[in-house]
Amino acid sequence: MSKARLVIAALPTEHLTPTEVAPKYGVHRSWVYRLKARYDTIGEAAFEPQSRRPHHTPNTTDPETTALVLDIRNTLTQQGHDAGADTIRWHLHPEHHTLISRATIHRILARNGLITPTPKKRPKSSYLRFEAEQPNETWQSDFTHYMLPNSKDIKIITWLDDHSRYALHISAHHRITATTVVTTFTKAAGQHGYPASTLTDNGMVYTARFAGGRGGKSTFEIELRTRGITQKNGKPNHPTTQGKVERFQQTLKKWLRAQHPQPENITQLQRLINQFRHEYNETRPHRSLPHHATPTAAYTARPKATPGNRSTETHHRVRDDRVSKTGSVTLRYNSKLHHIGIGRTYAGTYVRLLIQDLNITIINTITGEILRELTLDPTKNYQPKPPPKTTTDLRFRRSVVADVLRHHTVGLTGFEPAAP
Repeated sequence: MSKARLVIAALPTEHLTPTEVAPKYGVHRSWVYRLKARYDTIGEAAFEPQSRRPHHTPNTTDPETTALVLDIRNTLTQQGHDAGADTIRWHLHPEHHTLISRATIHRILARNGLITPTPKKRPKSSYLRFEAEQPNETWQSDFTHYMLPNSKDIKIITWLDDHSRYALHISAHHRITATTVVTTFTKAAGQHGYPASTLTDNGMVYTARFAGGRGGKSTFEIELRTRGITQKNGKPNHPTTQGKVERFQQTLKKWLRAQHPQPENITQLQRLINQFRHEYNETRPHRSLPHHATPTAAYTARPKATPGNRSTETHHRVRDDRVSKTGSVTLRYNSKLHHIGIGRTYAGTYVRLLIQDLNITIINTITGEILRELTLDPTKNYQPKPPPKTTTDLRFRRSVVADVLRHHTVGLTGFEPAAP
């Protein structure tokens, strides 16, 4: 039996007053009076646990504001936009002149069953977050897949400013190649200026660093070096390095899937992408930006960074090959395959190509003989073998060699014996 029942039973049974019962059972006299009054009013229900909710809540959110929050949530969700408490709060202030806290909005959503529990994640403090200090300091890029209703797989490539999250360029293509990357990059640069650096994954359309040196620099890598732009690549299987553009692609595809009717071809898809880009850059608040500014506001708020100078950099590589039946070897430069003539005499010979930018030395792997030295002409697919030396040139070279050997034999001054 509960203490409340004992106290109430003791009053008539032991003929005690509330003042006398209180010290006997170790309770306060006022509690006994309140318990007796409640028992006289509602009977046995007085012993059940009572709600501690206050009778009046003057600071509660009015029903009109609650309905407005739920309406904005529903509208944003239908449009495919993020509809969290921060975004709803941003829309309430400028559009409806209503200002309430983020926590209040979250409670309204939770009370109406609109908060989806998420699995426990790593704490934010465990991530090393970085952000460029200036617009155009770093551009991130990646491409993603989007399936049309006719099961046609379309690729969407994005160029995103790291500092402001400004979507510089978004376009849809049937396939993404190195040429597509360079074309979209130069188009974005023509509108917004060239960046100081780029950050991408290790896809072959961006870099040939994992090609084993066989393909040389890709078209995009050569374009960046020519313009003095630093290239940065994330670690393999580590997409969080390019987290901003990865997250952007999620937002884009979520918005595209919410559009009705769905695009049936790449032209309609590109039209929707252009609409999204305008809304994303101009009207949509971004949680990661100060004061939830739009990407356009953040992109135009500071001076833009510019490319540096990479003129002193050189690219070295070594390639082993075998002379073909036609007397040539192949070399890929700027994503284009070039043929270098050596001569049918050396057909089947194993050679090693020592390459420094456009300067190439071809050596017989077995004998160490230099078969050819040249400077590659990128405008020509075939680098013809130079014409043979004339008889006069050969006689002159033989006479020079004979003179050197003769002087070396007699030990004349200025000709020292060759090192062993």
